[in-house]
Amino acid sequence: MIGYISGKFLSKKPNKVLVDVNGVGYLVNISLNTFEKLEGKTEAAFFTYLNVREDALDLYGFTTTAEKEMFELLISVNGIGPKVALSVLSGIQLPDLREAISSGNIARIISTPGIGRKTAERMIIELRDKINALSHSIELGEESVTQLKSYTVRNDAVTALVNLGYNQKIAERAVRACLDKNPEAKIEDLIKDSLAALNS
Repeated sequence: MIGYISGKFLSKKPNKVLVDVNGVGYLVNISLNTFEKLEGKTEAAFFTYLNVREDALDLYGFTTTAEKEMFELLISVNGIGPKVALSVLSGIQLPDLREAISSGNIARIISTPGIGRKTAERMIIELRDKINALSHSIELGEESVTQLKSYTVRNDAVTALVNLGYNQKIAERAVRACLDKNPEAKIEDLIKDSLAALNS
């Protein structure tokens, strides 16, 4: 199962992006809301959902785990497939969708293309209780892929320094200090700068 990918864009459209991951191009279906967050970016990372069909493998990408979880809740409703779920996420911001389901606002939900009254009613009945579990993360701002990627880079840099013989705590301090100076540092630069600081 492909759960996470990151790489440079080979192409970018409002409903899908082609991502180069170590020489392999992954076609990722995205919502319009996700596309808007990618404006001006040449690379990004996504939490992904792989939909397996008899004739195809379709990959869907999300910039936050909250959006992915909402997508998975939507496709659990009878009559809502991945494409319709993505249409819903394109037409309504996550907090608004959660509020519409919680309050039973059918009019707001059926304003989304592909969702009729009966489907909206099923969505409210089946998801009203489940949606509350997402409310906290949605309101506070779910940890983004960018934050997760930064955390991974930091840990990888510390591990590299420890493997070179440095003490864990000393390595953590060096990496943290370098990240404070350059939060967007790539793993190679972070290790190099940390080594320079440790050997100065």
